[in-house]
Amino acid sequence: MIRRASAVLAAGLLAAGSLAACGGGGGGDAGSGDDQIVLGFSQVGAESGWRTANTKSIQDAAAEAGIRLQFSDAQQQQENQISAIRSFIQQQVDIIAFSPVVESGWDTVLIEAKDAEIPVILTDRAVDSTDTSLWRTFIGSDFVEEGRKAGQWLVEEYEGTTEPVRIVELQGTTGSAPANDRRDGFAEIISADPKFEVIASQTGNFTRAEGRQVMEAFLQAHSDIDVLYAHNDDMGLGAIEAIEAAGITPGEDIKIITVDAVRDGMQALADGKINFIVECSPLLGPQLMDLVQRVHAGEEVPARVVTEETTFTQEQAAEVLPERQY
Repeated sequence: MIRRASAVLAAGLLAAGSLAACGGGGGGDAGSGDDQIVLGFSQVGAESGWRTANTKSIQDAAAEAGIRLQFSDAQQQQENQISAIRSFIQQQVDIIAFSPVVESGWDTVLIEAKDAEIPVILTDRAVDSTDTSLWRTFIGSDFVEEGRKAGQWLVEEYEGTTEPVRIVELQGTTGSAPANDRRDGFAEIISADPKFEVIASQTGNFTRAEGRQVMEAFLQAHSDIDVLYAHNDDMGLGAIEAIEAAGITPGEDIKIITVDAVRDGMQALADGKINFIVECSPLLGPQLMDLVQRVHAGEEVPARVVTEETTFTQEQAAEVLPERQY
């Protein structure tokens, strides 16, 4: 998967669909006087198995590339992330990269980075600013397409039936790009058939604990749930705990679709407790470090780098589990 994703990146870099980098802040206080690149990276947090794997991938890839990583955990708070970016600017790092907690509210701090001539790379999640000059490139998944893949499986699963299909949705963090896009992509596909109805939708903040809590509330309010669509594996796994505690069989009485394909989710899929998973790979580290090096060198890079990912059925999950990296 990573080899295929790297090929996609390489092709995109040859296409060179973006403005050239200006070179950044030159290391400044964060450097050691040598030519080592200093990367300031602000992570969303550690809310899920996916995020933990993403952090490790970035840390490992930075070490392998010889890039000095200044790492900050925002603990899912936008104000923490903005403070971290301002700290990186003050330290005069060469490049700033971050995975935005939410989509809105970034223009002011990104303008500050631009004024300091420090290039910014968005990873995993996008921002909704209309000024695309505030970042050099964005690397990550197509969350809308992930939602479409989830919806398409559901449409095919219920093909030929006319009975109503009642769906509950566990959304990601309110205002975040994956929550918005996975919701919209899913809705786009199922809206073509009126038998599909989302009867309840609420955020579980991408965490297992909140996934369980919200699913408990769904089960108390609705006795006729056919399908659960969870925006990530961790919320789906929490929901499974609630479903089983209620004496209901996950994967049979309630069909379950999730996104990510982390090991715990894949195990539940192989065990028949989840029916379908849309992959969202967290292993962005090598691609990110390649972009960091190219931007720092003043090379042209594409404005958008989409990671290549797949989907898994129960049978496919059982086949790939022994070699799963995360």
